[in-house]
Amino acid sequence: MVKNNGLNFMAETLKVKKHKVAWGITGAGDKIAEIVEIMKDLKKQFDDTVEIEVFISKAADTMLKFYRLEDDLKKNFSKVQVELNANSPFLAAWLQSGKYEFFLIAPASSNTVAKIANSISDTMLTNAAIMSLKAFRPVYILPTDYRESVVVTKLPNGKEMKLRVRKEEADQVRKLEKMEDVHVLENPQNMRDAFLKWLKTLETQPNP
Repeated sequence: MVKNNGLNFMAETLKVKKHKVAWGITGAGDKIAEIVEIMKDLKKQFDDTVEIEVFISKAADTMLKFYRLEDDLKKNFSKVQVELNANSPFLAAWLQSGKYEFFLIAPASSNTVAKIANSISDTMLTNAAIMSLKAFRPVYILPTDYRESVVVTKLPNGKEMKLRVRKEEADQVRKLEKMEDVHVLENPQNMRDAFLKWLKTLETQPNP
């Protein structure tokens, strides 16, 4: 027998269901600090209606510690899960079933981009992305290596390092852009724009 008083029962009945977002982080360090700040801002702005849950790859777990962002992430996001294998946590199934309405991988390493572009699903995030696409669910991806160029990234100690984005990496992004239901984002601000555009579409949907 379930026990509750009238006020608690009414509060639960009137509670607005939050829209769930799955945010995947790979082992790419470029722009990660800026991306985390944007996601924190979005969480703060829409905390009443949106719940952001974070899924970290094995490589990202190491990278976040290296950039000293692990504690900040866990402090601001109550649900942070680390990859055990391609099916654990079972993000792929949760996305296919509609538990999460918005799936973002940011930042996406060149390794993750190449795997998704070539339908290789041997990690939690690549498996989740490919299974989402099979179920006609969109995937938003922010690659670190967007186009062939020389980029400057900042290390945890504040020093800058030049990196070359090779033609081979850029070609995988172009391949990704041609895939149905894949939305490739060039920079962190595009990530914010895509998130806000998705939220705008919710205004036209009936309340659950």
